[in-house]
Amino acid sequence: MIFEPLSERRSVLYLIPTPIGNLEDMTFRAVRLLREADIILAEDTRTSAPLLKHFGIDRKVFAHHQHNEHKAVTEIIRFLNEGQTVALISDAGTPAISDPGFLLVREAIKNNIPVYCLPGATAFVPALVSSGLPSDRFCFEGFLPVKKGRQTRLKALADESRTLVFYESPHRLLKTLGEFIDTFGGNRQAAISREISKVYEETVRGTLLELKAYYETNPLKGEFVVCVQGLG
Repeated sequence: MIFEPLSERRSVLYLIPTPIGNLEDMTFRAVRLLREADIILAEDTRTSAPLLKHFGIDRKVFAHHQHNEHKAVTEIIRFLNEGQTVALISDAGTPAISDPGFLLVREAIKNNIPVYCLPGATAFVPALVSSGLPSDRFCFEGFLPVKKGRQTRLKALADESRTLVFYESPHRLLKTLGEFIDTFGGNRQAAISREISKVYEETVRGTLLELKAYYETNPLKGEFVVCVQGLG
């Protein structure tokens, strides 16, 4: 079934990207829809509160995160079936991209509820484009499994010809780079971006060996996007 894109339509689930750093990256449409929504779902209400206040958005806000999303989906679908408009935001970036959102989208579709995702901020796109690596074809992996399945996933990617894109946290970056060197080879070209759109935004390019050496003596702060050249 195809739904007409009516902005005033009721019973709609909107996935709304929020800035990953600079508040000027918020779109006019995102602000308007958040002001019009009956309910806002936020990954962390404490994180979203300053953002909503900054843009003068005064709506009911409920937490929707990885620890409660399975239980919350039924209640949210009930709200939507009652004719309410629901907007989902994550702490930063686009919902459902390494953040909660997939389960709710799937259930909304099952219940014949229109789902619209606004274009907007996400970390991996600017990191990939500015990496200097091929961006016509790429493989987005997000966060690797922390323990179970991690090595299996890496081995499966060893012969991938597309540019590989990963998210990583500061306290695991050096370990991950070491694993990349073991899996892909130390001379594989890569680029690491952090603090995208913030004051201390940085992109470092080089071989995996060079990047590991760089971050062994430089600050490990912020969230990281690691782009690795594909094989061949």
